Amino acid sequence: MQIDFAKSERSTLGIEWELALVDHASGELAPAAPEILGAVELPDGLENPHITAELLTNTVEVVTGVHRTVADGVADLSRTIDAVREVADPMGVELMCAGTHPFSQWFMQQVTDKERYQTLIDRTQWWGRQMMIWGVHVHVGIENRDKIMPIMNGLLKWLPHFQSLSASSPFFAGEATGYASSRAMLFQQLPTAGLPPQFGAWANYEAMVDDMLHVGVIDHYNELRWDIRPSARWGTLEMRVSDGLATTQEVGAIAALTQCLVEELSTALDRGEEIATMPAWFVRENKWRAARYGLDAIVIEDAAGNERPVRDDLRDLVVRLEPVAARLGCLEELADVTVVLEGGASYQRQLRVAEEAGGSLKAVVASLVKELRDGLG
Repeated sequence: MQIDFAKSERSTLGIEWELALVDHASGELAPAAPEILGAVELPDGLENPHITAELLTNTVEVVTGVHRTVADGVADLSRTIDAVREVADPMGVELMCAGTHPFSQWFMQQVTDKERYQTLIDRTQWWGRQMMIWGVHVHVGIENRDKIMPIMNGLLKWLPHFQSLSASSPFFAGEATGYASSRAMLFQQLPTAGLPPQFGAWANYEAMVDDMLHVGVIDHYNELRWDIRPSARWGTLEMRVSDGLATTQEVGAIAALTQCLVEELSTALDRGEEIATMPAWFVRENKWRAARYGLDAIVIEDAAGNERPVRDDLRDLVVRLEPVAARLGCLEELADVTVVLEGGASYQRQLRVAEEAGGSLKAVVASLVKELRDGLG
């Protein structure tokens, strides 16, 4: 089959941020999305394209337009969040973001009344109902379809770096999981989620999609929910590995890191260079290490099996990408990667709050709500 790849301006970006809705008094997840979405409809009754539904009614997703700079994308998100708060605040509903909610129970949540979500739950059953998770997706424009697969394969080397930096789900359903990102482990249980295959060319991707449609695994290519995937409709490469991020500052850091790496790899292809790849089992092991140990992970950094602390690799990566960031106008946001390294990723901050509060997970939720309102501070 043929999958048309939309035209997109190089290294432009869009951001999708999934936000949990929680009750102000209890900290429990609140099924308030239908009411909020109804209140933010456009005057003609059409859905607001910047505020959308997700799998569960405890979630709204805020979506940017297309931007050239990370700063403009983050400002777009902030404006939309302000619009959501105008509705949510009088309802006693707070906004929060993490890879998982620390203590709410999955079996208490309501599935959004849309056919595609009902179909997903019908097929995946217990595992699908467990998807009480939130993430951040960053789209980067690719001007030439033939670049998609080499860039996607090359980005897999950096997947554990994104996973470690964004890890924000140390708790699930009231338990400390021992993982920096339990979301990573949960989400990959779905049959079309997890790590992508490494394709040699766009035609190989089309052939796989054709096979999956033929045997009924999917009804559309957008049901492939890989950690990194082509988004043919928008002409982008979509980085989806990140856990939910608590602050706009962290969203900006992840967006800048994504934009800079894609641009660096795209430039290498322009020079005729071959993009280095990693054996598939190294990629899988790196993802597990990052999910388990977060910023304390030691990752495999090349096909030869050399290893290095992910924290050190991230510091050097930020320095290496600074010239790219200067060209793209995201130096400040890229520098925030170092701010997170110094202050702790969200999973570390949550564990710290729980310890200081005598194990109270309600205190963790309150801290996450405050971070989304006030930033890292």
